[in-house]
Amino acid sequence: MEWKIKSWKDYQTAYKNSLENTESFWGNVAETFLWQKKWDKVHSGNLTEANVKWFEGGKLNITENCLDRHLKDRGDKVALLFEPNDPSDQVQKYTYKQLHEAVCKASNMLKAQGVKKGDRVCLYMSMVPELLISVLACARVGAVHSVVFGGFSAEALAGRIEDCGAKLVITNDAGFRGNKTVKLKKICDEALLKKECASVEKVIVHKRVGEEVTMKEGRDLWWHDLFASQSSECKAEVMDSEDDLFILYTSGSTGKPKGIKHTTAGYMIWAAYTFANVFQVEENDLYWCTADIGWITGHSYITYGPLLNGATTTMFEGVPSFPDAGRFWQVVDKHKITHFYTAPTAIRALMGAGADFVLDKDLSSLKVLGSVGEPINEEAWDWYHDLVGKKVCPIVDTWWQTETGGIMISPLAGITKEKASFATYPLPGIEPVLVDEKGDEVVGDPAEGNLCIKRAWPGMLRSIWGDHNRFIETYLSTYKGMYFTGDGARRDEDGKYRITGRVDDVLNVSGHRIGTAEVENAINEHPFVIESAVVGYPHDIKGQGIYAYVIIDEEQAASDIKDEIIGEVNRHIGPIAKPDKIQFVTDLPKTRSGKIMRRILRKIACDETDNLGDTSTLLDPSVVEKIMDGKI
Repeated sequence: MEWKIKSWKDYQTAYKNSLENTESFWGNVAETFLWQKKWDKVHSGNLTEANVKWFEGGKLNITENCLDRHLKDRGDKVALLFEPNDPSDQVQKYTYKQLHEAVCKASNMLKAQGVKKGDRVCLYMSMVPELLISVLACARVGAVHSVVFGGFSAEALAGRIEDCGAKLVITNDAGFRGNKTVKLKKICDEALLKKECASVEKVIVHKRVGEEVTMKEGRDLWWHDLFASQSSECKAEVMDSEDDLFILYTSGSTGKPKGIKHTTAGYMIWAAYTFANVFQVEENDLYWCTADIGWITGHSYITYGPLLNGATTTMFEGVPSFPDAGRFWQVVDKHKITHFYTAPTAIRALMGAGADFVLDKDLSSLKVLGSVGEPINEEAWDWYHDLVGKKVCPIVDTWWQTETGGIMISPLAGITKEKASFATYPLPGIEPVLVDEKGDEVVGDPAEGNLCIKRAWPGMLRSIWGDHNRFIETYLSTYKGMYFTGDGARRDEDGKYRITGRVDDVLNVSGHRIGTAEVENAINEHPFVIESAVVGYPHDIKGQGIYAYVIIDEEQAASDIKDEIIGEVNRHIGPIAKPDKIQFVTDLPKTRSGKIMRRILRKIACDETDNLGDTSTLLDPSVVEKIMDGKI
């Protein structure tokens, strides 16, 4: 791969070239992949017009690049290593040949159920190999996959099925998660009872746990009954570069989640390029990303990125704390993992469990550590670097989003000079800028402002499913001609970037984006709740916790309904959005026009009450004192 960066000089050359000669730069990268027909034009459109296209006119299938092209030289190499929830259970390994065969069989299984190019397939599964196989099977037949994280509620699942109009759902009977089992099929059945999910014709159920489940005649089918009889050959559907590849839902600052739409070729090039250059994985390395495929990290850096590069990718079914807090390190020791990529939330939780769980494991195989999902604080960075990496492993602190398709700003392992809690420099093709509230670019270093991207890149989202206007309004209209990330950042005197967190009404809880409006809408469903306001506050483990201020009917006893309110949030969204603190209040600070001043509530939740700013514009300034007096 002539485009793999091997030195700081290589990076500087590549970065300059990517901005000055964009067409030839990305054309040269794309040349190294398998195409049924070469593209007519590398890049067209722009952020102002919201009409970006990459490799237009090109014909390809991403799975031929993930699997088929490796069969000759890497057919017997392990492509997928599956580590089950219970450490005493059987590890599964799929070589590239075996994974190719499984994907072809699953593709034929989908086709037998009438799935064709352009259909949407929803995957609501736990972290089992069949999830990754299903993702690739969808891509092989040209169906658009939409993976829904197995921790979401029936209502959240139904909303996503309805929005994308899924024709078929694949789920498990249940999923193992630590010492619990999650009843996925039961939750799926609940979702499909809703009239909004009438688009679903078939449900394929993979048996993982062996739980008794209800199978609806004519709709529900067992994976094992269908899969075994399929042919292990399946010609890949020829896709256009800009054909839809997947939809992945992410929270926004308004209630309804956004279906982020990614297309085929640009995403493929970006996932492959960023994986190779950020992680610097070599042929015999063993790479492990601990994310769930239900999130973008699992799409780009468990599934597509590693397989496009012919790497061995590890898939983990469990949780970091089961059977004890040494589980991650036991897996590293057991398989001799070389590259380890996880979230700061997990690092902080394992830090809290103590060093003993780390020190009794052999972690000498590790070459590179990675961090993803939220900015990593300095204390966690130091612990990760010193205790886990033994002060010799570079840490790639990666900043990116569901919308970006892949890593945007990050050190390149062993190449970039790191700085604790800094994502450092942009990848080739990415031109970040800091802008002030007026929309003017902040020049010079050091600097601070809202983080925007000045030009299109191959992996960027193309739209929000079914709502192109919302796409433009959310990302491209705040600062004309730029992609607004929704994050604040600062740049140090050397031009290194540090992400400071969200600047909109979106929380980053354990690396998962959760819209405050979404949580408020769920809380407000409780019959005794009159109104609520949700903000984030610093949380030792999660990074951000959820603090809810709730007004209830005066006749109700506050203590009686906290659990019920949490139950509403679980039902509408899922446990990941559960408020950590609920404070019952008699009123909320509002302007005379009725707008809730969340800025003030955020400062109270964060114990930053020395300077609340101007409260004279409030309808009733005395409300603030009362809330402060009752703070939890």
